Amino acid sequence: MQLMKVGKISETVLKSCVLTQIKSKNDAVKNGAGVGSDCAVFACGDTFTAVCTQMIEVKSSEDVGCVMARAAGGVACCGAKPVMATIAMFLPVYIEEQDIKRHMQEADEAAAELGIQIAGGHTEVSKAALMPCVTVSVMGEVLSPVLPGRARPGQDVVLSKWIGLEGTVRLAARMQDELAERYPLSLIEKAIGFKKYLSIIPEAATAAKSNVGAMHDVSGGGIFAALWELAESAGVGLSVDLKKIPVKQETIEICEFLGRNPYELLSGGSLLMTADNGENLVQALKAAQIPATVIGKITEGNDRVVMNEEEKRFLERPKAIEIFKMM
Repeated sequence: MQLMKVGKISETVLKSCVLTQIKSKNDAVKNGAGVGSDCAVFACGDTFTAVCTQMIEVKSSEDVGCVMARAAGGVACCGAKPVMATIAMFLPVYIEEQDIKRHMQEADEAAAELGIQIAGGHTEVSKAALMPCVTVSVMGEVLSPVLPGRARPGQDVVLSKWIGLEGTVRLAARMQDELAERYPLSLIEKAIGFKKYLSIIPEAATAAKSNVGAMHDVSGGGIFAALWELAESAGVGLSVDLKKIPVKQETIEICEFLGRNPYELLSGGSLLMTADNGENLVQALKAAQIPATVIGKITEGNDRVVMNEEEKRFLERPKAIEIFKMM
């Protein structure tokens, strides 16, 4: 028997084992499960409700805030305003009450920053749990949803903020002692402080008002996987300039020390967008105090290319991602 790789399953396995098994249909569902589609949208009277569910293995309380921001971001990518969340915790027998309290405090603080309320959930201790796992579902309402697959050839590709933010926060929080052997405490604290950037609700709201084509959050698998999923959901190609992809120096330092690729690092906090005029969208985002950059263009065909000066790299179909190999 061949063991599965740890982490997000590959697109091939997703299609063959998960998506092809979903045969039930309901006319109220306007956006269901699919590659590059993390948010479900269904009709509810004269409006639409968007729902996004995310799960995380918790090794530090910061992980709980990260998964809350990721689920809220999935809803925001559909143009919806996140309103409420439910949280389920699957806990090992060795968990201590103070740890449960700390995880919930982190969840509530993250929810407050995102403008949502934790409205319910489930908490269970099990002998089957090897480590704490938290699942968050966020719901929101929208009048006119921005659905996946709307990227069109000729549109610019715009990226908000910097790649690798979520991965930087989680690595810095988990590996403070190891990182302190090389870097000053101020750098580690600054890296953990990047959690203030994890919400993509503001840029998604601004983009939705600025005739955005498509939106895709940059989370599992990093920027390379997100670019592939953005193009795959619309059946288009793209060309991106590697040197235009913004990344924080703290992320580069931590990745170098831990042997990670920042372009494959968890990048919750960044939002990919397409627009007919990317510079206009960039200016609208900057007016809202959100850094943004045009990094490439949507193209005809199926080639997904990253250019680094004269060097050309073809993006590959995302494989299973081992989020923290060094652990």
